[in-house]
Amino acid sequence: MFCSRFFAVLVITGLVGLSSCSNNDKKIGALYEGPIEIVNNVQIRYSEQGLPKVQMVTPLSMTYSNQNKIFPDTVNINFFDPTGTIITHLRADSGRFDHATNVYIVKGHVKVIKSQTEETLTTSELSWSPVTKKVFTDKPLTVRNTRTSEITKAVGMDAEQDFTRIKFRKATGIYKFSGVP
Repeated sequence: MFCSRFFAVLVITGLVGLSSCSNNDKKIGALYEGPIEIVNNVQIRYSEQGLPKVQMVTPLSMTYSNQNKIFPDTVNINFFDPTGTIITHLRADSGRFDHATNVYIVKGHVKVIKSQTEETLTTSELSWSPVTKKVFTDKPLTVRNTRTSEITKAVGMDAEQDFTRIKFRKATGIYKFSGVP
């Protein structure tokens, strides 16, 4: 009788010990999903044949394991003409780079100023593809020309990266026509 009780206690103790070992083997810590790289005072430059085309400046960049980047603070982007002169300036509240699509996206109070034509474009979001050299959005936007007082409102647009040509998708506007009989 003593032997069977001892054996039962030994078996139960062994089972408890084995179950606690197997639980420890299954415990895995939470995967880290934060940035793998943090860089302050970022300046990214794109050039073609040694000539500057685009320059992005932002106070902070965070890169993640999937190579996506987040720019949580103000993003300033300058677009250059062939002589190296800034012809268009963009400012946004934040931005990100989507590695899978190779597209930069800026958001929040996006403002684009074309100095040569005195036009200002405002929207909530713009995307830029360095591969196609196009800027685009599906969001509502407004373009104001301070020289002519013309206003264009649209939903969606496609443009060259320096904003020299813009195609509005759904547009309305106020335009001045002169000299038409």
